[in-house]
Amino acid sequence: MRFKRARPSKRFRNGLTSQIHPGGIMSATSDMLNEIREVNLSYLLLAQRLLREDKPMGMFRMGISDQLADVLANLSLAQTVKLAASNQVLCRFRFDDHAVLSALADKGKSGAVAQAHSAILMASQPVEQLG
Repeated sequence: MRFKRARPSKRFRNGLTSQIHPGGIMSATSDMLNEIREVNLSYLLLAQRLLREDKPMGMFRMGISDQLADVLANLSLAQTVKLAASNQVLCRFRFDDHAVLSALADKGKSGAVAQAHSAILMASQPVEQLG
């Protein structure tokens, strides 16, 4: 992932901020879409690597079904790049449950205990299925 130099911000009346670019808002939107594509490609390549190295562990870590794992693992490079070019973020947080996110973020627990607790909680969640 490329790191960019910080740009000055512009604050709007609604409290939101936007980066000021020479091309204006269109440039900011274009930059954001490029970053989404980079995240998508990184995520897909990581997912494929996890599944190829240890499919059951990769499926567990990503919370996906065997069917979805097969589709991801068998994508060609061209298919992976095409899928990554979407303007939608392909990955999502698995922390829909407050308990999981709290367990991961709990500063009172040691790192190993927090990870074990969150793994137990996430293991009880259903896997993602295809359509």
